[in-house]
Amino acid sequence: MYDFVIVGGGIIGLSLAKAIIEKDGSSRVALIEKEEEVALHASGRNSGVLHAGFYYGENSLKAKFARIGNKEMTEYCVENTLKINRCGKVVLAQNEDEVKGLEELKRRGDLNEVDLRWMTKEELEKKFPNLKTTKKALFSPTTSTIDPKEVSLKIKEEIIKKGVVLFTGTKYIKRSGDNSIITSGGELKYKQLINCAGLYADKIAKDFGLANDYTIIPFKGIYLKDKKNSASLKINAYPVPNLKNPFLGVHFTYAVDGSAKIGPTAIPAFWRENYKGFDNFSLKEFITILSYETKLFLTNAFGFRNLAFEEIRKYYKPHLLKLTSGLTNNMNLSGFNKWTTPGIRAQLLNTKTLELVQDFVVESTSNSVHILNAVSPAFTSAFPFTRWVVREYLKL
Repeated sequence: MYDFVIVGGGIIGLSLAKAIIEKDGSSRVALIEKEEEVALHASGRNSGVLHAGFYYGENSLKAKFARIGNKEMTEYCVENTLKINRCGKVVLAQNEDEVKGLEELKRRGDLNEVDLRWMTKEELEKKFPNLKTTKKALFSPTTSTIDPKEVSLKIKEEIIKKGVVLFTGTKYIKRSGDNSIITSGGELKYKQLINCAGLYADKIAKDFGLANDYTIIPFKGIYLKDKKNSASLKINAYPVPNLKNPFLGVHFTYAVDGSAKIGPTAIPAFWRENYKGFDNFSLKEFITILSYETKLFLTNAFGFRNLAFEEIRKYYKPHLLKLTSGLTNNMNLSGFNKWTTPGIRAQLLNTKTLELVQDFVVESTSNSVHILNAVSPAFTSAFPFTRWVVREYLKL
């Protein structure tokens, strides 16, 4: 029997194992991952941006952990000689109304004690002549880009050295009694189970009688890449987002390898691993997810209908490039010609209110903890967030 069995080898599962073993080195910890390697889904397919933590409401878990997570993940990369591009980020206003949005982001950042600075239009265009803004821009010096796969593999290496037993190619099948689960590799017994299964976290939670008001709605994200950075991008550049939904809008990312990206899309997917064509197709998932998406479309909850139409249009490259026109000042966009590997955002939907859940969600029983909606900035927040889970829910 293990003291702790963790389901899911993404950044949250890996960081949780790290947090447990650092708190109590004698704990017997097992981590199961259905793929043959860790971080093959959202954790290894995200933009690689370490967010500073100024988008989130002051009482949210995201606000609580993003700023310190940014600092700790930056330090982790430096200490372990992992790649990091400490290029910063600017948020740009495309019109007068968006200037008010910048001021709201600055207010949130101040409440969250995030280092943010104003740049005048003239200062921005002097330092970054291929970018433009209305009146002023918001500069975040602590935003960076990293290689999320490299970070995840380093954490994996670290936890194995410290005694965590990693079972790859091992899929959660079902709950079996009060203290055991059936996996594709056999039965595992535990004192505490922690569900960090990302796209499947809600399904596992329902096995334990939880997540009754939630379901995962997958959204597919993909970027256009300029491998040689012919755009001469030197900083991450974002628009002012619609703070009523959890997406940050089409933006420029200055990647850790020196390339540049435009995106992402946020198109509703039709099954949980709907990456390409009919790969990983699940009829049951298709029917369930389509029924919710149809309901969202008909009711136009949170503007879903407009969102769906707009996201589909983004697959037309000229349209996606056009969406950046309000951020750029004669930037060379000709190099943005190759789609990146798509990722799936495991976005939690409240099935009662038909609202997208904005914050992290954790539910528990006496011997299980279920981490739901671990979406951006989950990678940034992973270290302090999982320590909080260990303290508050595992009582270590």
